[in-house]
Amino acid sequence: MLGQIESGVYCPLAMTYGSVPTLRHAPQIANEWLPRIYSREYDRRFRPARLKTSALVGMGMTENQGGSDLRSNTTRAQPSADGSFRLYGHKWFMSAPMCDAFLVLAQAPNGLSCFLMPRWTPDGGRNAILILRLKDKLGNRSNASSEVEFHGAYAQLVGEEGRGIPTIIEMGNYTRLDCCIGSSALMRQAVVQAVHHARHRIAFQKKLVDQPLMTNVLADLALESEAAAVLTMWLARAYDENNEAALAIRRIVTPAAKFWICKRTPFLTYEAMEVLGGSGYIEESIMPRLYREAPVNSIWEGSGNIMCLDVLRALERTPNAAEVLRHELGEAKNVRIKTFAERIEKRLAAHDHADESQARALVRDLIVALQGSLLARHSPSNVSDAFCASRLDGEGTSAFGLLPRGLDARGIAERAGPAN
Repeated sequence: MLGQIESGVYCPLAMTYGSVPTLRHAPQIANEWLPRIYSREYDRRFRPARLKTSALVGMGMTENQGGSDLRSNTTRAQPSADGSFRLYGHKWFMSAPMCDAFLVLAQAPNGLSCFLMPRWTPDGGRNAILILRLKDKLGNRSNASSEVEFHGAYAQLVGEEGRGIPTIIEMGNYTRLDCCIGSSALMRQAVVQAVHHARHRIAFQKKLVDQPLMTNVLADLALESEAAAVLTMWLARAYDENNEAALAIRRIVTPAAKFWICKRTPFLTYEAMEVLGGSGYIEESIMPRLYREAPVNSIWEGSGNIMCLDVLRALERTPNAAEVLRHELGEAKNVRIKTFAERIEKRLAAHDHADESQARALVRDLIVALQGSLLARHSPSNVSDAFCASRLDGEGTSAFGLLPRGLDARGIAERAGPAN
């Protein structure tokens, strides 16, 4: 609900949420920072965190020369006599620079390591973080993103020295979940706007929602939105559980869902904008903001190829991965899903996922099958039947408005609309 209103404030909240499992690798740091992170108050004052009632935590991993290749990071961490470190280097992106502290990666004597770098030093001075500029981004403009340099910035080691990527990647998994949530929210808002407009706009002597082809488009958009939401909420539940199946779902499905949901969002927001026509293309409408916002979650926290390659690694390294997926897909008693899932299982059994060139196709099929299974269990039959008929049998992932005949398009479109 928050993401539908304004995506900008969601970024620092997501990073702060994601910082918790990473900070727990350093109990002394966690004991100091977690009470402020858990606070339900927002303390906007620019002062040392020890003098505040709450704190926000950002991150800085990306460097100009490496991008997603974090092992090529060149920022240096020099040990100090008191056990802390001084950081020297440059970060191409450091999100939400107004945060109270940042989790960053830097090369320590024993290798790439994770550090907590506060805005203020322990003696109350401003830390040596130089903000070079705020990024002039395509969208997400209400959330500041910065390019920074560190000139001997004070920082504390989090986790084991030389194990920076495994330490900070836990934060990355949680923020990838938030990418799914944020993109699902953008989809939902775009669909609501499109259905509401179609209910009231008259063209060719009929309301748009009563035009059969428009009804097809609206229903197709609604299916995509609901499938994204149900998958995201199911995945979020796995983060609240700590059994073997939940851990496998988190490891495999998080990057897979991020890839597919975030990849579909720009197409959906564009199609929803087109429903509004020229009224949706002008800045008085919410649609341009949704459209500009849509690509960011696919780029943040690892782009599409990184996500798909991560899924391949997870399938190889996660215990009982195939069994967990087989169980989830088998929960739905639907012939289409069963047939589709059997094809995926054969590919996994044959280690077809070892072919990196086909990683996107495998991840797409896996996520679409999971969405169909979840919709069959949790949504009305007209929704799940239409999703499976279009996504598992047809060309429903190529463009919107291609639903086959015989489906309850009007009922699906009405279900997706706002109450009034």
